[in-house]
Amino acid sequence: MQSARGFEYGVVHLLSPRSGSLVDIIGSELHLKSSTVEDLLDLGAIYYEHHRVQENLLISDGDYLRIHTRPRRFPKNDYAWNDRILFQNDDFIVVNKPAALPVHASVDNLRENLLTYLSEHLSIKLYVTHRLDVPTKGLIVIAKTSKFQTEFNKELTARGVRKIYKALVLGKGPEVGLLKHYMEPSPRAPKKVSRNFHNGWQECVLEVLSKIVVKTSDQDSQTELKIELHTGRTHQIRAQLAIEGFPILGDTAYGALKFFEQEEIALDACKLSFLYEKSKMNFEI
Repeated sequence: MQSARGFEYGVVHLLSPRSGSLVDIIGSELHLKSSTVEDLLDLGAIYYEHHRVQENLLISDGDYLRIHTRPRRFPKNDYAWNDRILFQNDDFIVVNKPAALPVHASVDNLRENLLTYLSEHLSIKLYVTHRLDVPTKGLIVIAKTSKFQTEFNKELTARGVRKIYKALVLGKGPEVGLLKHYMEPSPRAPKKVSRNFHNGWQECVLEVLSKIVVKTSDQDSQTELKIELHTGRTHQIRAQLAIEGFPILGDTAYGALKFFEQEEIALDACKLSFLYEKSKMNFEI
């Protein structure tokens, strides 16, 4: 028995009509080839009794399955990671994340992400400390130990991590100085922000450090901004610049036209600094 809930997103909820192998039952019920179901298993797009599975199990009549039949796909692992790793020691890695690649696994794709690719490259377990949006590229810290992950997260909470970005925006850009908005607490994207305070909404603060108009015409201006992020909300820079009328080049989610071939926007995390064992660590690209 199938449920239509979520089907428009490629999600199928299924109660197994009989006992047998997971691959055979999903294939017959959803009219999918065995190789297609095996690919979904490998990606981590199938859940059995609310747990993600990656092997062909024997299941029973009435068991619950959730299948993400159209998982979101990302670039394959063909990056030169030795060139992208700027620094590493026993506790952490600083890496230049490529655009179009998520930092960690998603609900329908366990494999195609920065954390998995780096773990495979280094043959060690790694931990997420902070995030960059899928279309954003640049510097990010990945922990090698859970202890460092905890310590770095404390630094983030105390605003002890300095993060500088470069953004190429449409128009002449906002004035140099602080921008403050309030973001609706919702998991959905694009994010909704307001210039006015709303009870329960999250404060978003960034600082425009500099601006250079790089292209000017009557109908087409572009400006390069250097931005310091003071709060770390999801999509914060993108949403704040868009509400001011200056969406980032290529950011279709926030009003710009598509510019890049892959899922990329003109936003780079270009500078990162934080305290580590009483020493200041500084990284820049």
